Amino acid sequence: MRTLREGDRGATVDLLQLGLHRAGLLGDAPDGIFGAKTVGAVLALQQKHALAADGVVGPQTWAVLYPFLTGFLLHPIAAGETLMAIAGRYDSNVAAILGANPGVAAENLRPTAILKIPLPTTVVPTGIRWSFDLLALVIDGLRVRYPFIAVEVLGSSVMGRPIYQLSIGSGKHRVGYNAAHHANEWITTPVLLQFLEQCAIGLVQGGEIGGVDYSRIFANYRLDIVPLVNPDGVDLVTGALAESTPQYQAAKRIAADFPSIPFPSGWKANVEGVDLNLSYPALWEKARQIKFAQGYNKPSPRDYVGAAPLAAPEAAAMHKYTLQADYRLTLAYHSQGELIYWKFADFNPAGSYALAQRMQGVSGYLPSVTPSESAYAGYKDWFIQQFNRPGYTIEVGQGSNPLPLTQFDQIYRDNVGILLLGMIGLDADG
Repeated sequence: MRTLREGDRGATVDLLQLGLHRAGLLGDAPDGIFGAKTVGAVLALQQKHALAADGVVGPQTWAVLYPFLTGFLLHPIAAGETLMAIAGRYDSNVAAILGANPGVAAENLRPTAILKIPLPTTVVPTGIRWSFDLLALVIDGLRVRYPFIAVEVLGSSVMGRPIYQLSIGSGKHRVGYNAAHHANEWITTPVLLQFLEQCAIGLVQGGEIGGVDYSRIFANYRLDIVPLVNPDGVDLVTGALAESTPQYQAAKRIAADFPSIPFPSGWKANVEGVDLNLSYPALWEKARQIKFAQGYNKPSPRDYVGAAPLAAPEAAAMHKYTLQADYRLTLAYHSQGELIYWKFADFNPAGSYALAQRMQGVSGYLPSVTPSESAYAGYKDWFIQQFNRPGYTIEVGQGSNPLPLTQFDQIYRDNVGILLLGMIGLDADG
C-alpha cells in the first residue's frame, strides 16, 4: 500500500478515508483529497493506537485500518464468554460469526481459540473509486467472512498484479462474469462484487432472490467472477498509480500522441496501450483493419488491437482459463449505454436472443447488435465463436466514462435481474 501524506489525491486516498470513516473518525464521505480533515482523523487514529502521530499513513497506520477495510477482526475467546456476548461487543451477529468460523459450535467455545468477527458493514464498498489495493482488501474480507467463496489467480497483468477470480456455488451449471476489461469502465467492478456478496450473505442468513432460494441456486450453479481484468489500467485512471512511476510516465507519453483523448480519464487500454477487448482471436484481423484505418495503429489510450491476438497478458489469462472452464454462458460488463450485445457474426447460440429479451424485461436494457466498428475481437465475440453458447456484453449506465458513482445504485438495481438470469435463465424451471 502506498504511503500517503497531506496533499495526495486519488483512489488510495479514497481507501484511506473509507477506513477512517468506518472507524468513526471521519464523518465526511470520501473525496479522494488528503486535506485538513483527513489529517486530523489520521492523527486521532495514530494517537488512539499509540503510533507516532505524524499524519503520514505508512505501513503501521494501514495495519490499524485493516479490519475496517476488510470488514473483520480477530477475537481471542476468554473463559466464560458466549457467542451472543461476543457478537454484542462488536455489533455483529451470531449467524455472521458462525458463517465465518466453520466448525465452531456456539454452545462449546474453547478459551484461547481465535474467532473471526464480521464487523457491522458489508465488505464491498460502492462509494469510492476502485483500485487493485482495494480489490485485494475486499478479497481478504470476503474469503474470511464467507469461507465458501473460492479465490483463484488466473494470471498476471503487465505490472505483475494477479488477475483474481472469485467463485461461489457447487452446482454442475457453471457461468463466468467479468468486469473492467476497459480501464475507465471500473464502475462495473463493484457491480459484480456487490452481487457476489449479496449471494454470500443470502447463503449464510437464508432467504431468496428473484423468488428462488439462494441455497437452491448455488446447489445447482457455480458462478465465477473476474472483477478486475485490467488492474493496471484502472489504477492509472483512478489515480491509484502514482504519477512518479515509470508505468504512469510511459502511459502519459503514449497519450500525448492522442491529444483528443483526455488523460488519464479517457484511458481504456492496459497500461501498455493495448485495448484488451480487441485482443481476442475472433476476426482479430478485421478489428485490426478497422482500428488502423481510424488511426489506432500503435499503443494508444484506446482501440489499439496489439501486435497479435492475446499479446496482452491479461487477455491471454482470460482466454486460457475460459478454454477449460466449460461455461454455459458468459457476461462481460462494460459501460455505458444500457445495452445488451448478444450476437457475434453469424453465430446464433440456442436461447441467446430469447434470454437477452428476458434480461431486457428485468433491466430495461435494450438487446442490440454491436456496431460494426467495434464488432470484432472482444471477449464476448470470441466466447460465442469458440463455444457457440450465449455470451453477452452488458453496457451499464449512461453518459461519458468513467461514469460517476452517483449512478451506481441505479446501475446495480438495473443489473441484479440480469446477473440472476445469467445463472438460471437458460433453465425453464429456474
